Amino acid sequence: MSRLEESIEIANPQHPHCATVLLLDISGSMVANGKINQLNDGLRFFKEDVTSDELASKRVDLAIITFGDGVTLTHDFSSMDAFNPPTLRASGLTPMGEAILRAIDLIEERKFEYKSRGIDYYRPWIFLITDGEPTDMKPGDATWKKVVAAINDGENNKNFLFFTVGVEPADMDTLKQLSPSNRAPVRLMPGKFKAMFEWLSKSQGRVSASKVGENVQLDSPAGWAEISTI
Repeated sequence: MSRLEESIEIANPQHPHCATVLLLDISGSMVANGKINQLNDGLRFFKEDVTSDELASKRVDLAIITFGDGVTLTHDFSSMDAFNPPTLRASGLTPMGEAILRAIDLIEERKFEYKSRGIDYYRPWIFLITDGEPTDMKPGDATWKKVVAAINDGENNKNFLFFTVGVEPADMDTLKQLSPSNRAPVRLMPGKFKAMFEWLSKSQGRVSASKVGENVQLDSPAGWAEISTI
């Protein structure tokens, strides 16, 4: 039985929902400088911060896909109340291409579930955090072209919003080539994982308080990130 054929309960169906996929790099290099520990702390803070917002806690649906030793659906979509932050461990390479395609498929599945139940929804988010370069594709190869086309098609057709955060020593030029043209990647300042998740939480809260289809002005990531100028 496929995921789409299963009976999947969605909390608070009377509310519009914002499906959000955190696409997290847990490759071996994330051990350096305590990055994986800061990421784990950030996830716990994110849970607390979103659930403190009564509306966002009902409207944000979270899933986590990790990539390191393969690509794993670490947490399937749930309400924030039902989200139990995992303790992630870093190892392996960086199969980023496969992870991005998996995230896009997961978003499409979730949208199908909303539609089949008559649940309204905001434009979903995919939020990529990585400290490396993809090891399963290179600029110009078939997988790369497929991934870039999927990101751009999804953005242009308003199927999702794709955000990219590079953690030192991520190659920002590579990430810029992967990112949609209207949203450059940002570089996370050292030690600013919590501030990044606070920005994400407040952004999700702002979306949740808006009307579906309304343009929402997000705060600048200044204070935790540097905009790529490459």
